[in-house]
Amino acid sequence: MATYTLFHNPKCSTSRKVDEALVAAGADVETVLYLKTPPTKADLERIIGKLDDPVGDLVRKDNRFKELGLNADDYTSKSAVASLLFDHPELLQRPIIETSTRAAIGRPPEDVLASFLS
Repeated sequence: MATYTLFHNPKCSTSRKVDEALVAAGADVETVLYLKTPPTKADLERIIGKLDDPVGDLVRKDNRFKELGLNADDYTSKSAVASLLFDHPELLQRPIIETSTRAAIGRPPEDVLASFLS
């Protein structure tokens, strides 16, 4: 079984669900509490490079996004997303599951877990 890195926010029920499922499956998981230990710009660029989803999907478009006065133009390129999430890690969509070869946003958790654990 692969080694997984989980970029996790324990306050998020979806993130907790993915964490619990990986542990229950006996996966080797390195958990990164990204709000306490934000990913480096190199980490973000690595994740983006492995992601099949559109890069803009990594950005949460919630109240904080609006408070910062951001819009769609702020997350159109890989480098813009890496810079934005480096400056504002609270905008990182969670959870993110990463292996040595791929990364995915853990939403919906059932689909992503089935893909990673099969």
